[in-house]
Amino acid sequence: MDSAVLLDLLGNENRRRILRLLSQKPCYVTEISEYLGVSPKAVIDHLRKLEEAGLIESVTDQKRRKYFHISRGVRLEVSLSPYNFEAKSAYPASLDLDMNGRCPHVSVELPETDGPADVEELAAEYEELRELTRELSIAQRWVHGRMTEVLDQFSDYLGTEADSRFYADVLAAVAVTDGTPDAVANEMNARRETVEEALVVLGDRGLLARRGNRFELP
Repeated sequence: MDSAVLLDLLGNENRRRILRLLSQKPCYVTEISEYLGVSPKAVIDHLRKLEEAGLIESVTDQKRRKYFHISRGVRLEVSLSPYNFEAKSAYPASLDLDMNGRCPHVSVELPETDGPADVEELAAEYEELRELTRELSIAQRWVHGRMTEVLDQFSDYLGTEADSRFYADVLAAVAVTDGTPDAVANEMNARRETVEEALVVLGDRGLLARRGNRFELP
């Protein structure tokens, strides 16, 4: 799901309250209306928007009463600093990710999957995952703070008028490529002309050394 769509949906407090309620149990319109203290008509409008976005879905019981529930798990990450605003696209939960191959900085003990787990094993794993969620939240806060500190130091080198984040990305790309403008632009998925101008600026300020058509860290 596009992050902008999800941000727009979650910008409404009543829709956030509906999702919070539905995360606890399936509900029908009258229940939600009483919980929110708003009219059933307004609730139906909110539910329609959430259903169109694929966040919720409904089933009808034997009494022909329609129950709504969360249809899938998604995650939205928003990062805001003096150097960056980023809203990552929401993505669904997945068991198919290669944690060891794609997340070398995170150590996770994967459970055995030889057969169905019993209740005690599930309870223990659930608690471990809750603790991991807390640890990852702390790690994200530290990384965000350290990233801001690093970019502050880039600003000291470059001057407050410079785009510290962009120049930091250029330097990082130089470190993992052969340092030619084409290679750096390809690594950053940016225009070659813009990247080449930045490389020259960084060279003039002594942050890069130029070797013919290549740039490298001094």
